Amino acid sequence: MSLGIHRLTESAARNATAAEKPQKLSDGAGLYLLVEPSGAKYWRMAYRFAGKQRLLALGVYPEATLKAARIAAMEAREKLRNGIDPNELRRLRKTTQQESLANSFSAIALEWFAKQKPAWAETHCTKVKWMLEKNLFPWMGSRPIADITPPELLTTLRRIEGRGAIETAKRVKQVAGQVFRFAIATGRAQRDPSQDLRGALTAPVKRHLAAITDPKAVGPLLLALDGYYGSHVVRGALRLAPLTFVRPGELRQARWAEIDFEAMEWRLPAERMKTRLPHIVPLSTQAVEVLRELHPITGHSEYLFPSPRSPRRPMSNNAVLAAMRRLGIEKDVMCGHGFRAMARTIMDEVLGYRVDWIEHQLAHAVKDANGRAYNRTAHLEKRKDMMQGWANYLDVLRERAAGGNVVAIRAAGS
Repeated sequence: MSLGIHRLTESAARNATAAEKPQKLSDGAGLYLLVEPSGAKYWRMAYRFAGKQRLLALGVYPEATLKAARIAAMEAREKLRNGIDPNELRRLRKTTQQESLANSFSAIALEWFAKQKPAWAETHCTKVKWMLEKNLFPWMGSRPIADITPPELLTTLRRIEGRGAIETAKRVKQVAGQVFRFAIATGRAQRDPSQDLRGALTAPVKRHLAAITDPKAVGPLLLALDGYYGSHVVRGALRLAPLTFVRPGELRQARWAEIDFEAMEWRLPAERMKTRLPHIVPLSTQAVEVLRELHPITGHSEYLFPSPRSPRRPMSNNAVLAAMRRLGIEKDVMCGHGFRAMARTIMDEVLGYRVDWIEHQLAHAVKDANGRAYNRTAHLEKRKDMMQGWANYLDVLRERAAGGNVVAIRAAGS
């Protein structure tokens, strides 16, 4: 019911007390304060539109003051005079806002990420998520993806360049482009603004990953690695890296369950491979010896090379690199990936093994004449012979270096 026809005062609204039934304190022209039995107070405005009685919510007292409620009611009456239902307008705005949030860059990027994640290695997932959350979302995340322009994207990328991360800016642009193309494919954008930025970013200087590929320098490298007497775990990784030449992430996350001592094989599951295909690394007698020495130390853990902080986690990305630096092997001489380039070059150019066998062993995508990817057992027996031959050759190079025919480890061209 209505308690009077006079306009309310702030004190009357403040002092209104609850009763057994809801009370309406009228301010005139349809605006009133609804006082619930619970004591809660709500601003409401009664009006008619298209011949029907309707009610508009205008806020909660005291957060919404009497003055604020009157202004809101006046704006609503202005809309009514223009033939607009304020409730319908509010509904449309809410729907538009919800659609805008659903079609924001961050929402679509996360949808795209969720669809791609099952096909990616864990390390790649981490990198892409970091690029999205730290380099794109803070500036573009809330923007409707269809409204983002090339200059806006360029401004975001130049923030990355501004901190000297030239290569990162390039990679973030590539990720953004994939998100835009996903939005186009799902009908939420018309074009990819990253395509208009060709030549707009600073071109990164191309650098090959540091690697020793001269056989004369491999022996001294192996002797240096043998000279590491820090952690048994890191020492095992340093000895196994040149014998298996897997990717650094594959090495540090190696599990004991993947090692078959009887078959002398290391079987990596698809989810841990960059190619998302299962992979077999034949183990030479030298590699098996390293593993048998390591097993009493870390066999209680899931990982061959567990973290010193917890056996439930693998060692860090930098453990092997830090050990190499302590041994005096500089970053412009050899990196974790360098063992792959070393094996690829010498196996081909010096030992004369077939390139397709080498590529299979590097877990590169190798296809047959019909364009189909070979399975993990392709040329397995030949690859076993090759891996044993490679280990034997490394022993020869090590013995030559130990015998006094030593070449200093230095960067190519220095």
